[in-house]
Amino acid sequence: MTTRVDVTANRAATSWSRREKLGRVLWALVYPLFRLSPRPLWGWRRWVLRLFGAQVGVEVHVYPTVRIAVPWHLRIGDHAAIGDRAILYAPGRIEIGSRATISQNAHLCAGTHAWREAARPLVRAPITIGEDAWVCADAFVGPGVQIGAGAVLGARAVAMRDLAAGQIGVGNPMQVRPAT
Repeated sequence: MTTRVDVTANRAATSWSRREKLGRVLWALVYPLFRLSPRPLWGWRRWVLRLFGAQVGVEVHVYPTVRIAVPWHLRIGDHAAIGDRAILYAPGRIEIGSRATISQNAHLCAGTHAWREAARPLVRAPITIGEDAWVCADAFVGPGVQIGAGAVLGARAVAMRDLAAGQIGVGNPMQVRPAT
């Protein structure tokens, strides 16, 4: 038996407050200034993110090609780095610890849908990346996942469950490898 999807109810439902909708429109208008800024202008991009409510630590390097949705849900600790073409989809909170690295093309997705409900409403599920953790190139961190301090999520790995501090996660689905 298949469940019939209530597309009309989904489209009629609002997942965003008026204030959030306005913020998203303003972010879309300002984002080209963020995106087109020269690579060395780390301070400019930190300032723009803070202007939109992100909590950004000192000496954070966010590359200009990073795609960010809902910047006011971001918390980035001191000396963290977000690499080229990373995606930070933040309908829920995304917290990135101090000295953590999010490598190029990594995708942090803090939202999903309640697929068991006919209207499939948005679910905001926070992501936490611990201090000194490394999310390697092309890796995916799913909604509600915590990557512990000093953990490494390997290249192209998919974390749909937590990765404990100091552990190494590889593959799809993620398997934990002993740290050597």
